[in-house]
Amino acid sequence: MRSRVSAGLVLWRRGGAGIEVLLGHPGGPLFARRDAGYWSIPKGEVEAAERADGDAGLAAVARREFAEETGHPVPDGPLTPLGSIVQKGGKVVHAWAAQGDLDPADAHSNLFTMEWPPASGQLASFPELDRVAWFGMDEARRRVKDAQIPLLAR
Repeated sequence: MRSRVSAGLVLWRRGGAGIEVLLGHPGGPLFARRDAGYWSIPKGEVEAAERADGDAGLAAVARREFAEETGHPVPDGPLTPLGSIVQKGGKVVHAWAAQGDLDPADAHSNLFTMEWPPASGQLASFPELDRVAWFGMDEARRRVKDAQIPLLAR
């Protein structure tokens, strides 16, 4: 069995309290009441053909997924590689950092569909990220999934 692979982007800026990073909260009813430890960098699945393109393909996926999950393109400028981490479920996440800014109030995510309520036979659509927000590094480490903390530290 091949493990799942994602690529994502850490958008950062200099704020009044130092470095701030943009994190996204997962959308849908399963995460509506969950907060600390559930936020994530904007990221998404990498297809096999994109993996074949190596780092260039992974970075392109990180750019695409950031745009899909925030409604904003990645700012112009270089991407800094942050390496990869393995999440609890075995998913490998490759990440890059970019300096930039965006207003969370202007962000909007693409949608996914799932059966809701469970076993109802009804499909409902939800945003992949229901909101994004800027956090100082201490707060970001508290909010983000534990496995992604090393990406923020890098």
